[in-house]
Amino acid sequence: MGSSLWVTSNHDNGENLPVISTLLFMVFILLWFLWIWKKPNRNPTAPLPPGPRGLPLVGYLPFLGANLHLEFTDMARVYGPIYKLQLGTKLCIVVSSPELVKQVVRDHDITFSNRDLTIAGLVASYGASDIAFGSYGPDWRKLRKVFVGQMLSKINLDDGYALRKEEVHKSISRIYHDKIGTQTDLGEFAFSTVINANLLMLWGATLQGTDFGEDYRKLVAEIVYLFAKPNISDYFPVLARFDIQGIERQAKKVQSPIDKILSCAIEKRMKMLASAKNGGVQQKHETKDFLQFLLENNNNHEDGSTSFTVQQLKGLLGDVVVGGTDTTATILEWVLTELMQHPEEMIRVQEELTQIVGLNNLVEEFHLPKLHHLDAVIKETFRLHPPVPLLVPRRSSQPTIIGGYYIPKGSTVFLNAWAIHRDPSVWDDPLEFRPQRFLNPSNSFDYQGNKFQFLPFGSGRRICAGIPLAERMLFYALASFLHSFDWKLPNDEKLDVSDKFGIVTKKNTPLIAVPTPRLSNLELYA
Repeated sequence: MGSSLWVTSNHDNGENLPVISTLLFMVFILLWFLWIWKKPNRNPTAPLPPGPRGLPLVGYLPFLGANLHLEFTDMARVYGPIYKLQLGTKLCIVVSSPELVKQVVRDHDITFSNRDLTIAGLVASYGASDIAFGSYGPDWRKLRKVFVGQMLSKINLDDGYALRKEEVHKSISRIYHDKIGTQTDLGEFAFSTVINANLLMLWGATLQGTDFGEDYRKLVAEIVYLFAKPNISDYFPVLARFDIQGIERQAKKVQSPIDKILSCAIEKRMKMLASAKNGGVQQKHETKDFLQFLLENNNNHEDGSTSFTVQQLKGLLGDVVVGGTDTTATILEWVLTELMQHPEEMIRVQEELTQIVGLNNLVEEFHLPKLHHLDAVIKETFRLHPPVPLLVPRRSSQPTIIGGYYIPKGSTVFLNAWAIHRDPSVWDDPLEFRPQRFLNPSNSFDYQGNKFQFLPFGSGRRICAGIPLAERMLFYALASFLHSFDWKLPNDEKLDVSDKFGIVTKKNTPLIAVPTPRLSNLELYA
């Protein structure tokens, strides 16, 4: 048949053109790959890192499984703290030691400040118009400066406390009135609490009453899954137009309702501000939400120094309602899992809460700095379950030397936080859950990435921009849930602590627990 990829008994030249074209294309790809594979090292003073050779054309791609963080960690034991993998046309470098991470994010930070963009990531970030995936440059620096320095300033975060408090109290009330003595999906409650609190701070509304509601968690889970799903089109860009696995189509389908939420919020707020500017009645807010702040300050300089496109606004908001929400809810569920796996630590945390807060009160944010043991529990959970175990991949903008090895321009660089956090040469008894290791005042840790053995939010210029918001939301919600309720496994079931890999590593099965009230004043649950 003329449409066949292979030669048949039909010798008509016109019908065999697809066959010839396909064979020539395959020969071209093979020759191109062999050239890449065999081309001499342009920096003879430093070799490429060691690593497995893989197969012709596809490199090591066929051997990758579902849990890259585990496979990459196993390879580090064989090839050392820096090694290479050829994945299709991409040369990937995996770094798994604090000393080498320092070289990447501190000594050569600008060289590695660009992202390795995937097709799904481009769809979700509006063409890399956001902070998480945007290319390093003036636009990115401007966006991050406004987000970190102004939107997430201490004053704005303090002003947003009433909104966080409102949503956490709603969750406490829902648990008390609907879930006492019954099996409760803690991950679901964590997600709904975080997303609604974030949305209140972003644009003054929650998901309740929208067309998405409970489905939104599934949408976020799906788009985050697609970020990390191996895509042939990412490893062979020449095939991207064909979308062989349909990942681009899936990403656009999932992103469409998320985009509808973001577009609707921006449109409503722009109309409200325009009405107020033209003499209409402006909706009153006790404090300005983040979106109002952005729009009021957009285009307020003639040189455009603070102006953003609609795509950039959507990308920035999307970083919070997708990335920030999912990672915060995920680590909240992991903390509760570890505490239920280690009841002696649960007792210590709740005794501390009783002492600092009291059973006649709900947790307030001013209590949080005094909750040292809970802080240590959260950090130990981040160590064992970093939300983004391989961090977000970087791309080298020029050739450089790391650890004595030559890293070519255009290499994809993975920083394996998972391996570093579990390295016995870095941590004593690394597989044990020991919050006490974070209680030593002479060796304190924070989330700013300055100590390269602890990188839950990354480090350097591309460190997570939302740390201040994530830290407050996570700490406050956790303290409130643990102080307000006791949590037990249903019917003494065995706790599943296994995980499943993605750009965000989640529990393999939901955390199901049965709550009972702890507070002595039941009116606090109203």
